[in-house]
Amino acid sequence: MAAAGGCPALKRCLGLLREAGNDSEQFAALLLVVRAVRAGEVDARTRRQIFDAIGFTFPSRLLSSGQPPPGCPPHTFRALGLTLLACFCTDPQLAAHSQVLNKIPTFNDILVSPCEPDTTSMIDDVYQCLSVVLATSRGPRELVTKGTVPALCQAYVNCNYGSDRALALLSGLLAVAEAKCWQRDAPHLLAVLSKLSDDFLKATDMTKFELCEVLPRFIPLSPPLTEGSQGSQCLQRLYKGLADILGSKLSQSQRDPALKLAACLVQACGAEWIPAGSAGSKFLALLVNLACVEIRLTLEEPDPLEVEGKKELVTACYVLIEMGIQECLREENPLLEEVQKMQLIRIMEEAFGAVIFYLRQVKQEELQDPFIFASVRILGAWMAEETSSLKQDICELLPFLVHYAKKLFEEGSAAASLPQAELLSTKGSGFPQDALRFLLPGFCHLTAEDRPRDILISAGAPALLCEYFLWQWEVLTSEPRPPAPLTSTEMSLQTSCGIFLNLVVTAPDLIRRDKTFSSLMEMLLKSLPPLLPQKDHLVLAANICTLGLMMARILVGSAVLQGTQSAKEFFGAAVRFLSQAHVAQAAPGGEGLAVAVSPAYAGAWAEVGELWFLGMQALAGCVPLFPCLPQAVLQARWLEALSELLTRVAPASLDFELIGAFQGVLVELARASELCREVILSHHGTEWANLYGMAALEQCLSAQ
Repeated sequence: MAAAGGCPALKRCLGLLREAGNDSEQFAALLLVVRAVRAGEVDARTRRQIFDAIGFTFPSRLLSSGQPPPGCPPHTFRALGLTLLACFCTDPQLAAHSQVLNKIPTFNDILVSPCEPDTTSMIDDVYQCLSVVLATSRGPRELVTKGTVPALCQAYVNCNYGSDRALALLSGLLAVAEAKCWQRDAPHLLAVLSKLSDDFLKATDMTKFELCEVLPRFIPLSPPLTEGSQGSQCLQRLYKGLADILGSKLSQSQRDPALKLAACLVQACGAEWIPAGSAGSKFLALLVNLACVEIRLTLEEPDPLEVEGKKELVTACYVLIEMGIQECLREENPLLEEVQKMQLIRIMEEAFGAVIFYLRQVKQEELQDPFIFASVRILGAWMAEETSSLKQDICELLPFLVHYAKKLFEEGSAAASLPQAELLSTKGSGFPQDALRFLLPGFCHLTAEDRPRDILISAGAPALLCEYFLWQWEVLTSEPRPPAPLTSTEMSLQTSCGIFLNLVVTAPDLIRRDKTFSSLMEMLLKSLPPLLPQKDHLVLAANICTLGLMMARILVGSAVLQGTQSAKEFFGAAVRFLSQAHVAQAAPGGEGLAVAVSPAYAGAWAEVGELWFLGMQALAGCVPLFPCLPQAVLQARWLEALSELLTRVAPASLDFELIGAFQGVLVELARASELCREVILSHHGTEWANLYGMAALEQCLSAQ
């Protein structure tokens, strides 16, 4: 294209623009400039010269001017102004200028105005301006806040001129500002999704497969889809359209986008979009089957080039088989029949064999590849639920998994040791690629078994898990504390406690010799007292209490447990947790009182109950070892409260396990502390010990 210097006419026009004495002269010169711009006869340097000659003021006046000159179309001034702005916007610096950004409402108005034959060039210019604004750093935020999303949605739904460009712009906006777009303009975006899903269902040609690639960008996270009838109708149409596609004979290029769309729907709303009944269960089984086949074809004999080209597809297949795992485990209102579940588990087992085979080939320099992370994550989901299957293969892979998780943890925690705002932006775990979080449930199962536990210990897993636990505790205590759903951080801490409990029971020597457990013990001592009053963290408190007591028995000689203030406060908190779990309440028949789990514990008792019994057993073991414990019990007045409870309730309301838990602690307290023994005796201990069949306590109380 010619520069101004090479185009005498354009050069003269620019001269006239600079020297124009009034609007008429400037307008005449401007018409010649605009003609050159529309003909594409300008390069970047010339565009800048035009801007230097005109600036933003004159195009702004043109956009706001009313009546055009006699004999000109009604939109003449606006059209000229838009052409100039579209010309200027090809310069990224000018596109981000406030004088362009404040024209966004004007652009929006033009998009939603009725289209006339002489306004198509204006609409083209508007799309040109919006496309370039979107590519600037401030652009997406300005477009969202200034109402461009509803305008684009309306232009697309009404099939206005340039509606395909409206859809492309919407797709681009959603790619960079999805959450804000849906938060502000969900009804308008749902209208677009409604039209897309309707077109998808009705299409009988290649359009159906093209829409498979467009639709994922317009599928939001669950609420807008599942809360109203319009979203539900979209899901029904998408399900029927996908069932049509996947039930047909397809080429690879046709099937792949359909699998990706299905995975996108699963990520948005689980299996809710698949209807119950025979057709839905067959469709779900088909989805998981196809995903498993694709995983095996790609990973069993991995050709590096082929795997590289299919990583996005296989990652989508991982989403589908994770849904398969969840549906095979679902007991309430299951979509799958038992026979289907058994078949899918066998098919998924073969797919996970391929995932393990692939991970065994991974080289050190490939560890940063997000696809490796996705593969480890899905394997973690399998290991969390199915430990007997592929055990030999998983055991052989454990050293790699520990190494991989350690590498990501060390790099991630170092990167996250940044300003607090950046730490909290990676909600839930403290750093983005937290592989260990997904491996913890599987490790918890495996540490209960001899061979995999030995492999994990040899690979350095315990030290890594201790470091991870300390890190996650820091993340948890730095998070704001609304009564929100369980965060992944808290879940990771609870699962880590489960692993440590397994090691305490099965490998106490490891706890004694590995110094990282002394650091863990110190953290447990300090963390329980402030955590216990926070009722939303009761399950985590139960884990920390029980783990701390069980570790204290092993690390009794550790400096952190030798009469320190933190040890005294921990034991005091442990006594409070254990002593407040049961109360007397009206018996179910209405006659008398029965023992019951206290209201504060009742909602979480399914998770807390077993830990409470373990904690009571561990407390009994700690009483002879720590002189401060009987004192903590006396200060909490637990003996008086327990005596009153056992005196008031019907003996039949206590089962043998609960009686045994109380007796174990009472016997050790009576043996270790004369003061405790006297309190028990003075509160009719001999009588209720006899009443509840606590023979060991009776004998202890009667001994001189």
